[in-house]
Amino acid sequence: MNDSSWGAPPRAGYWGPPDQGSGQGAPPAGPAYDAQDALLPPETQPMPIVPDTPAPPQEPMPSAPQPAPAAPRPPQKKSAGRDLGAAIGVGVGLGAVIIASLFIVKAVFIGVIAVAVVVGLWELTSRLDERKGIKAPLVPLAVGGTAMVVAGYVRGAEGAWVAMALTALAVLVWRMTEPPEGYLKDVTAGVFAAFYVPFLATFVALMLTADDGPWRVLTFLLLTVVSDTGAYAIGWRFGKHKLAPRISPGKTREGLLGAVTFAMAAGALCMEFLIDGGTWWQGLLIGLAVAASATLGDLGESMIKRDLGIKDMGTLLPGHGGIMDRLDSLLPTAPVVWLLLVVFVGST
Repeated sequence: MNDSSWGAPPRAGYWGPPDQGSGQGAPPAGPAYDAQDALLPPETQPMPIVPDTPAPPQEPMPSAPQPAPAAPRPPQKKSAGRDLGAAIGVGVGLGAVIIASLFIVKAVFIGVIAVAVVVGLWELTSRLDERKGIKAPLVPLAVGGTAMVVAGYVRGAEGAWVAMALTALAVLVWRMTEPPEGYLKDVTAGVFAAFYVPFLATFVALMLTADDGPWRVLTFLLLTVVSDTGAYAIGWRFGKHKLAPRISPGKTREGLLGAVTFAMAAGALCMEFLIDGGTWWQGLLIGLAVAASATLGDLGESMIKRDLGIKDMGTLLPGHGGIMDRLDSLLPTAPVVWLLLVVFVGST
Protein backbone atom coordinates (compact mmCIF):
# COMPACT_ATOMS: atom_id res chain seq x y z
CA MET A 1 0.00 0.00 0.00
CA ASN A 2 1.49 3.42 -0.92
CA ASP A 3 1.17 6.68 1.00
CA SER A 4 -1.16 8.45 -1.40
CA SER A 5 -3.80 6.02 -0.71
CA TRP A 6 -4.53 7.71 2.57
CA GLY A 7 -5.19 11.14 0.86
CA ALA A 8 -2.44 13.25 2.60
CA PRO A 9 1.37 13.61 2.48
CA PRO A 10 3.33 12.38 5.47
CA ARG A 11 4.12 14.82 8.27
CA ALA A 12 7.64 16.17 8.67
CA GLY A 13 9.67 14.42 11.26
CA TYR A 14 7.51 11.32 11.05
CA TRP A 15 8.87 9.65 7.94
CA GLY A 16 12.18 11.46 7.58
CA PRO A 17 14.49 14.02 9.18
CA PRO A 18 12.98 17.22 10.74
CA ASP A 19 12.17 20.20 8.52
CA GLN A 20 14.93 22.79 8.11
CA GLY A 21 14.43 25.72 10.45
CA SER A 22 11.77 24.10 12.49
CA GLY A 23 14.14 23.87 15.41
CA GLN A 24 12.68 20.57 16.41
CA GLY A 25 14.21 17.19 16.42
CA ALA A 26 12.35 13.97 16.65
CA PRO A 27 8.67 14.30 17.37
CA PRO A 28 7.75 14.23 21.01
CA ALA A 29 6.91 10.82 22.29
CA GLY A 30 4.49 9.66 24.88
CA PRO A 31 1.01 10.80 25.73
CA ALA A 32 1.46 14.34 24.46
CA TYR A 33 2.28 13.12 21.02
CA ASP A 34 -0.54 10.68 21.09
CA ALA A 35 -2.94 13.38 22.17
CA GLN A 36 -1.81 15.66 19.35
CA ASP A 37 -2.40 12.89 16.87
CA ALA A 38 -5.78 12.22 18.39
CA LEU A 39 -6.78 15.85 17.64
CA LEU A 40 -6.29 15.33 13.93
CA PRO A 41 -9.28 14.33 11.93
CA PRO A 42 -9.35 10.69 10.90
CA GLU A 43 -8.42 11.46 7.30
CA THR A 44 -5.20 13.31 8.40
CA GLN A 45 -4.02 10.80 11.01
CA PRO A 46 -0.47 9.54 10.36
CA MET A 47 -0.01 6.21 8.70
CA PRO A 48 1.62 3.45 10.72
CA ILE A 49 5.33 3.03 10.43
CA VAL A 50 6.31 0.65 7.67
CA PRO A 51 9.88 -0.66 7.85
CA ASP A 52 12.21 0.21 4.98
CA THR A 53 13.03 -3.43 4.24
CA PRO A 54 10.10 -5.63 3.59
CA ALA A 55 9.72 -8.73 5.68
CA PRO A 56 10.98 -11.86 4.02
CA PRO A 57 8.20 -13.71 2.35
CA GLN A 58 6.85 -16.53 4.43
CA GLU A 59 7.11 -19.93 2.92
CA PRO A 60 3.73 -21.51 2.45
CA MET A 61 2.89 -24.19 4.94
CA PRO A 62 3.14 -27.59 3.38
CA SER A 63 -0.28 -29.00 2.84
CA ALA A 64 -1.14 -32.52 3.86
CA PRO A 65 -0.99 -34.95 0.98
CA GLN A 66 -4.39 -35.61 -0.44
CA PRO A 67 -5.38 -39.28 -0.64
CA ALA A 68 -5.60 -40.64 -4.12
CA PRO A 69 -9.13 -41.33 -5.25
CA ALA A 70 -10.13 -44.91 -4.61
CA ALA A 71 -10.18 -47.05 -7.69
CA PRO A 72 -13.58 -48.51 -8.48
CA ARG A 73 -13.94 -52.05 -7.23
CA PRO A 74 -14.43 -54.71 -9.85
CA PRO A 75 -17.72 -56.56 -9.61
CA GLN A 76 -17.51 -59.39 -7.14
CA LYS A 77 -18.30 -62.89 -8.30
CA LYS A 78 -20.55 -65.09 -6.26
CA SER A 79 -18.65 -67.51 -4.09
CA ALA A 80 -19.71 -71.03 -3.40
CA GLY A 81 -18.48 -70.66 0.19
CA ARG A 82 -16.43 -73.92 0.11
CA ASP A 83 -13.50 -75.48 -1.68
CA LEU A 84 -15.44 -76.79 -4.67
CA GLY A 85 -12.54 -78.86 -6.02
CA ALA A 86 -12.04 -80.66 -2.72
CA ALA A 87 -15.79 -81.15 -2.32
CA ILE A 88 -16.08 -82.77 -5.75
CA GLY A 89 -13.05 -84.98 -5.19
CA VAL A 90 -14.29 -86.21 -1.82
CA GLY A 91 -17.79 -86.74 -3.19
CA VAL A 92 -16.53 -88.83 -6.10
CA GLY A 93 -14.36 -90.92 -3.77
CA LEU A 94 -17.23 -91.59 -1.37
CA GLY A 95 -19.53 -92.44 -4.27
CA ALA A 96 -17.05 -94.98 -5.62
CA VAL A 97 -16.74 -96.70 -2.23
CA ILE A 98 -20.51 -96.78 -1.74
CA ILE A 99 -21.35 -98.12 -5.20
CA ALA A 100 -18.60 -100.74 -5.09
CA SER A 101 -19.73 -102.07 -1.72
CA LEU A 102 -23.40 -101.83 -2.66
CA PHE A 103 -23.24 -104.00 -5.77
CA ILE A 104 -20.44 -106.40 -4.83
CA VAL A 105 -21.22 -107.57 -1.27
CA LYS A 106 -24.26 -106.27 0.58
CA ALA A 107 -22.70 -107.03 3.95
CA VAL A 108 -19.82 -104.66 3.16
CA PHE A 109 -22.30 -101.88 2.48
CA ILE A 110 -23.94 -102.56 5.86
CA GLY A 111 -20.48 -102.06 7.35
CA VAL A 112 -20.17 -98.73 5.50
CA ILE A 113 -23.49 -97.60 7.01
CA ALA A 114 -22.37 -98.67 10.50
CA VAL A 115 -19.07 -96.77 10.21
CA ALA A 116 -20.88 -93.63 9.03
CA VAL A 117 -23.31 -93.95 11.96
CA VAL A 118 -20.55 -94.29 14.57
CA VAL A 119 -18.56 -91.36 13.17
CA GLY A 120 -21.72 -89.25 12.98
CA LEU A 121 -22.56 -90.04 16.60
CA TRP A 122 -19.02 -89.13 17.66
CA GLU A 123 -19.25 -85.76 15.89
CA LEU A 124 -22.68 -84.97 17.33
CA THR A 125 -21.86 -85.93 20.94
CA SER A 126 -18.50 -84.14 20.78
CA ARG A 127 -20.11 -80.88 19.64
CA LEU A 128 -22.82 -81.17 22.30
CA ASP A 129 -20.15 -81.58 24.98
CA GLU A 130 -17.93 -78.77 23.68
CA ARG A 131 -20.62 -76.17 23.12
CA LYS A 132 -23.33 -77.01 25.68
CA GLY A 133 -21.65 -79.22 28.27
CA ILE A 134 -24.09 -82.04 27.43
CA LYS A 135 -22.41 -85.42 27.92
CA ALA A 136 -24.44 -87.91 25.91
CA PRO A 137 -22.74 -91.33 26.47
CA LEU A 138 -21.01 -92.32 23.24
CA VAL A 139 -20.20 -95.97 24.03
CA PRO A 140 -23.79 -97.27 24.35
CA LEU A 141 -24.81 -95.09 21.42
CA ALA A 142 -22.09 -96.49 19.15
CA VAL A 143 -22.77 -100.11 20.14
CA GLY A 144 -26.52 -99.69 20.00
CA GLY A 145 -26.37 -97.77 16.72
CA THR A 146 -24.38 -100.52 15.04
CA ALA A 147 -26.79 -103.12 16.42
CA MET A 148 -29.72 -101.13 15.03
CA VAL A 149 -28.34 -101.15 11.48
CA VAL A 150 -27.49 -104.86 11.58
CA ALA A 151 -30.82 -105.78 13.18
CA GLY A 152 -32.70 -103.80 10.55
CA TYR A 153 -30.93 -105.71 7.78
CA VAL A 154 -31.30 -109.13 9.41
CA ARG A 155 -34.66 -108.87 11.20
CA GLY A 156 -36.40 -106.02 9.37
CA ALA A 157 -38.31 -103.15 10.94
CA GLU A 158 -39.18 -105.14 14.04
CA GLY A 159 -35.53 -105.81 14.78
CA ALA A 160 -34.70 -102.12 14.31
CA TRP A 161 -37.37 -101.05 16.82
CA VAL A 162 -36.17 -103.56 19.42
CA ALA A 163 -32.56 -102.38 19.01
CA MET A 164 -33.69 -98.76 19.35
CA ALA A 165 -35.47 -99.49 22.62
CA LEU A 166 -32.50 -101.38 24.04
CA THR A 167 -30.14 -98.57 23.02
CA ALA A 168 -32.27 -95.99 24.84
CA LEU A 169 -32.27 -98.21 27.94
CA ALA A 170 -28.50 -98.63 27.73
CA VAL A 171 -28.07 -94.85 27.60
CA LEU A 172 -30.16 -94.44 30.78
CA VAL A 173 -28.19 -97.10 32.66
CA TRP A 174 -24.74 -96.04 31.42
CA ARG A 175 -25.26 -92.46 32.55
CA MET A 176 -26.04 -93.66 36.10
CA THR A 177 -22.35 -94.28 36.66
CA GLU A 178 -21.77 -90.52 36.66
CA PRO A 179 -22.90 -87.89 39.22
CA PRO A 180 -26.63 -87.04 39.04
CA GLU A 181 -26.09 -83.40 38.03
CA GLY A 182 -27.16 -82.99 34.41
CA TYR A 183 -28.55 -86.55 34.19
CA LEU A 184 -31.82 -85.53 32.54
CA LYS A 185 -30.27 -83.40 29.80
CA ASP A 186 -27.55 -85.99 29.10
CA VAL A 187 -29.92 -88.95 28.66
CA THR A 188 -32.38 -86.82 26.68
CA ALA A 189 -29.62 -85.85 24.27
CA GLY A 190 -28.51 -89.49 24.13
CA VAL A 191 -31.97 -90.79 23.18
CA PHE A 192 -32.30 -88.01 20.61
CA ALA A 193 -28.92 -88.92 19.10
CA ALA A 194 -29.92 -92.61 18.94
CA PHE A 195 -33.07 -91.76 17.00
CA TYR A 196 -31.57 -89.05 14.80
CA VAL A 197 -28.53 -90.93 13.49
CA PRO A 198 -28.64 -94.75 13.68
CA PHE A 199 -32.40 -95.33 13.73
CA LEU A 200 -33.04 -93.21 10.63
CA ALA A 201 -30.03 -94.78 8.92
CA THR A 202 -31.56 -98.21 9.54
CA PHE A 203 -34.12 -97.52 6.80
CA VAL A 204 -31.29 -97.69 4.26
CA ALA A 205 -30.57 -101.22 5.48
CA LEU A 206 -34.30 -102.00 5.19
CA MET A 207 -34.25 -100.92 1.53
CA LEU A 208 -31.32 -103.23 0.90
CA THR A 209 -33.29 -106.33 2.00
CA ALA A 210 -35.50 -106.24 -1.14
CA ASP A 211 -34.62 -108.32 -4.21
CA ASP A 212 -33.69 -105.13 -6.06
CA GLY A 213 -32.31 -103.64 -2.86
CA PRO A 214 -29.11 -102.19 -4.34
CA TRP A 215 -31.12 -100.33 -6.99
CA ARG A 216 -33.49 -98.98 -4.35
CA VAL A 217 -30.58 -97.71 -2.29
CA LEU A 218 -28.97 -96.25 -5.39
CA THR A 219 -32.24 -94.50 -6.27
CA PHE A 220 -32.45 -93.08 -2.75
CA LEU A 221 -28.86 -91.80 -2.91
CA LEU A 222 -29.20 -90.39 -6.44
CA LEU A 223 -32.41 -88.51 -5.67
CA THR A 224 -30.98 -86.96 -2.50
CA VAL A 225 -27.73 -85.92 -4.20
CA VAL A 226 -29.58 -84.57 -7.25
CA SER A 227 -31.94 -82.61 -5.01
CA ASP A 228 -29.01 -81.03 -3.15
CA THR A 229 -27.20 -80.34 -6.42
CA GLY A 230 -30.25 -78.71 -8.01
CA ALA A 231 -30.80 -76.53 -4.95
CA TYR A 232 -27.14 -75.49 -4.95
CA ALA A 233 -26.89 -74.79 -8.70
CA ILE A 234 -30.14 -72.85 -9.09
CA GLY A 235 -29.86 -71.08 -5.74
CA TRP A 236 -26.27 -69.97 -6.38
CA ARG A 237 -27.09 -68.67 -9.85
CA PHE A 238 -30.58 -67.24 -9.45
CA GLY A 239 -31.30 -67.19 -5.72
CA LYS A 240 -32.67 -63.86 -4.42
CA HIS A 241 -35.51 -64.66 -2.02
CA LYS A 242 -34.48 -66.21 1.29
CA LEU A 243 -36.18 -69.44 2.27
CA ALA A 244 -35.48 -69.44 6.02
CA PRO A 245 -33.10 -66.55 6.81
CA ARG A 246 -33.17 -67.10 10.58
CA ILE A 247 -32.11 -70.74 10.20
CA SER A 248 -29.98 -70.91 7.05
CA PRO A 249 -29.40 -67.55 5.31
CA GLY A 250 -27.84 -69.21 2.26
CA LYS A 251 -30.95 -71.12 1.21
CA THR A 252 -33.38 -69.50 -1.20
CA ARG A 253 -36.81 -70.23 -2.61
CA GLU A 254 -35.28 -70.42 -6.06
CA GLY A 255 -32.93 -73.10 -4.74
CA LEU A 256 -35.89 -75.06 -3.38
CA LEU A 257 -37.55 -74.85 -6.79
CA GLY A 258 -34.35 -76.19 -8.35
CA ALA A 259 -34.30 -79.07 -5.84
CA VAL A 260 -37.90 -80.01 -6.66
CA THR A 261 -37.35 -79.82 -10.43
CA PHE A 262 -34.14 -81.82 -10.46
CA ALA A 263 -35.39 -84.46 -7.99
CA MET A 264 -38.68 -85.01 -9.82
CA ALA A 265 -36.92 -85.45 -13.16
CA ALA A 266 -34.40 -87.86 -11.61
CA GLY A 267 -37.18 -89.72 -9.80
CA ALA A 268 -39.11 -90.29 -13.02
CA LEU A 269 -36.01 -91.72 -14.71
CA CYS A 270 -35.02 -93.92 -11.77
CA MET A 271 -38.46 -95.41 -11.24
CA GLU A 272 -38.86 -96.06 -14.96
CA PHE A 273 -35.48 -97.70 -15.56
CA LEU A 274 -34.04 -98.87 -12.21
CA ILE A 275 -36.90 -100.12 -10.02
CA ASP A 276 -38.80 -103.28 -10.88
CA GLY A 277 -42.47 -102.46 -11.41
CA GLY A 278 -41.96 -98.71 -11.07
CA THR A 279 -43.47 -96.04 -13.33
CA TRP A 280 -42.45 -92.51 -14.16
CA TRP A 281 -45.35 -90.80 -12.36
CA GLN A 282 -44.42 -92.60 -9.14
CA GLY A 283 -40.94 -91.22 -9.61
CA LEU A 284 -42.34 -87.71 -9.85
CA LEU A 285 -44.04 -88.12 -6.47
CA ILE A 286 -40.98 -89.67 -4.87
CA GLY A 287 -38.78 -86.88 -6.25
CA LEU A 288 -41.12 -84.24 -4.82
CA ALA A 289 -41.09 -85.96 -1.43
CA VAL A 290 -37.28 -86.27 -1.49
CA ALA A 291 -36.84 -82.56 -2.25
CA ALA A 292 -39.07 -81.70 0.72
CA SER A 293 -37.49 -84.14 3.19
CA ALA A 294 -33.92 -83.33 2.14
CA THR A 295 -34.54 -79.61 2.53
CA LEU A 296 -36.17 -80.09 5.93
CA GLY A 297 -33.31 -82.32 7.03
CA ASP A 298 -30.78 -79.72 5.96
CA LEU A 299 -32.68 -77.00 7.81
CA GLY A 300 -32.98 -79.23 10.88
CA GLU A 301 -29.24 -79.72 11.16
CA SER A 302 -28.70 -76.01 10.45
CA MET A 303 -30.97 -75.30 13.44
CA ILE A 304 -28.83 -77.57 15.62
CA LYS A 305 -25.61 -75.95 14.44
CA ARG A 306 -27.00 -72.46 15.04
CA ASP A 307 -27.96 -73.44 18.57
CA LEU A 308 -24.45 -74.79 19.10
CA GLY A 309 -22.84 -71.76 17.42
CA ILE A 310 -20.81 -73.75 14.89
CA LYS A 311 -20.54 -73.81 11.10
CA ASP A 312 -19.80 -77.51 10.56
CA MET A 313 -20.20 -80.62 12.70
CA GLY A 314 -16.66 -81.70 11.87
CA THR A 315 -13.68 -81.39 9.56
CA LEU A 316 -13.23 -84.98 8.45
CA LEU A 317 -14.28 -84.42 4.82
CA PRO A 318 -12.47 -81.53 3.05
CA GLY A 319 -14.93 -79.27 1.26
CA HIS A 320 -17.88 -80.87 3.06
CA GLY A 321 -17.27 -80.51 6.77
CA GLY A 322 -18.01 -83.61 8.81
CA ILE A 323 -19.90 -86.85 8.22
CA MET A 324 -23.01 -85.32 9.82
CA ASP A 325 -22.85 -82.45 7.34
CA ARG A 326 -23.34 -85.03 4.56
CA LEU A 327 -25.92 -87.11 6.44
CA ASP A 328 -28.17 -84.16 7.27
CA SER A 329 -30.36 -84.53 4.17
CA LEU A 330 -29.90 -88.33 3.80
CA LEU A 331 -31.12 -89.37 7.25
CA PRO A 332 -34.66 -87.92 7.14
CA THR A 333 -35.03 -88.90 3.48
CA ALA A 334 -34.33 -92.61 4.06
CA PRO A 335 -37.65 -93.45 5.78
CA VAL A 336 -39.59 -91.38 3.21
CA VAL A 337 -38.13 -93.22 0.22
CA TRP A 338 -38.43 -96.61 1.95
CA LEU A 339 -42.10 -96.03 2.72
CA LEU A 340 -43.02 -94.77 -0.77
CA LEU A 341 -41.21 -97.67 -2.44
CA VAL A 342 -43.07 -100.13 -0.22
CA VAL A 343 -46.38 -98.46 -1.14
CA PHE A 344 -45.66 -98.33 -4.86
CA VAL A 345 -43.80 -101.57 -5.59
CA GLY A 346 -43.86 -103.60 -2.36
CA SER A 347 -41.22 -104.54 0.20
CA THR A 348 -39.62 -107.48 -1.68
